[in-house]
Amino acid sequence: MPDTVLELRRVSKDFATQRAVADVSLEIPRGAFFSLLGPSGCGKTTILRMVAGFETPTAGEVWLNGQRIDALPPYQRNVNTVFQSYALFPHLTVQGNVEFGFRHKKGTDEIRRVLDVLKQVRLEMKASRKPSELSGGERQRVALARAIVLQPDVLLLDEPLSALDPQLRKQVRVELRDLQRRVGVTFLFVTHDQEEALSMSDQIAVMNGGALEQVGTPREIYARPRSRFVADFLGAMNWIDGIGVRPEAVSICQSPTKTGRKAIVTDVTYLGSFCHIAMTLEGGEAILAQVPPGSAIQAGQTVCFTWNPEDEVRC
Repeated sequence: MPDTVLELRRVSKDFATQRAVADVSLEIPRGAFFSLLGPSGCGKTTILRMVAGFETPTAGEVWLNGQRIDALPPYQRNVNTVFQSYALFPHLTVQGNVEFGFRHKKGTDEIRRVLDVLKQVRLEMKASRKPSELSGGERQRVALARAIVLQPDVLLLDEPLSALDPQLRKQVRVELRDLQRRVGVTFLFVTHDQEEALSMSDQIAVMNGGALEQVGTPREIYARPRSRFVADFLGAMNWIDGIGVRPEAVSICQSPTKTGRKAIVTDVTYLGSFCHIAMTLEGGEAILAQVPPGSAIQAGQTVCFTWNPEDEVRC
């Protein structure tokens, strides 16, 4: 079992008008890609700032590598942060930006380390370029390289993909996950994007209103959520007589069956690799199903739908 590199022990943070973080305890394994997931204002960025040293906990403790660090200034903590804006220096080259972390100490070992990291992020051929000559994804890799070159125990990433367009985000998150696996640095990743967290993380902590709702692997929290908030936040969910069923678990048949429920199709949305079928039950409840794109189901049609009991979510 992997050891713990970062631990939060009953951490809370109060501001003048609100409690941003409420009694959060977390253990983050060394070498993991760990995501804090939740809506805006849920406290995830405040946790990141307390780990970095930009905020001081009102209560609780932060431990890094077995040492309590919540009273230490940021420069005495072996963590590094990649912000949304990347904060690159426009007048410096790619290599200059990555070297900047060493400040005045730039000996042979440091320069070799910079060149190695540029290779890891696949930017060695663009070392002499300025940030304005790079794509959005490349600028993000420069910011990552600058953080990784200092060999932090934990790399803190605050919504680092939010400035990218949707297509580039998908490409960059694959690169980011691949990079994390190659360098082995622990990533603490903050996002409000469910797909981002599910596709990249080893573990996810779902937050709501400053508190932890659930911690687990992507598969665990998606398939077996412990609260309705987690169930609904991780993706579309149908609630039928108190039972949750994901749209992809709903099967539609055009002829009545003994176990099927009748519904009227209200809308069919084509989404390329699948279709969303919106339906309404006799009592007015809305149901969503996800079916193959070749389905002949049409709006206004009366259908039956079923699901397998093992796909039910009860929380």
